[in-house]
Amino acid sequence: MTKINLRLILVSGKTKEFLFSPNDSAADIAKHVYDNWPMDWEEEQVSSPNILRLIYQGRFLHGNVTLGALKLPFGKTTVMHLVARETLPEPNSQGQRNREKTGESNCCVIL
Repeated sequence: MTKINLRLILVSGKTKEFLFSPNDSAADIAKHVYDNWPMDWEEEQVSSPNILRLIYQGRFLHGNVTLGALKLPFGKTTVMHLVARETLPEPNSQGQRNREKTGESNCCVIL
């Protein structure tokens, strides 16, 4: 089976490469990384694999998304960010709520 090479980047800038199958989901990857936490990432160790989140092209990946579904290229390195977060942001809800509170719109006034 062909593997996908993922380079995971922590907020601290530390990176590590892992090989995964296209059938692996974001949750599988988080668990694998947690179970095989790199020695030089010791300072960033988290308490549970359930709070590890992958970010790909600026988007949080939900746990059930597989690498195959993202159509990642084989034989090339794909870069993702790995962050610790309890919950994923709901799509668009945060920005919506903030705008309602302040009553501001996204329009610009050009002088």
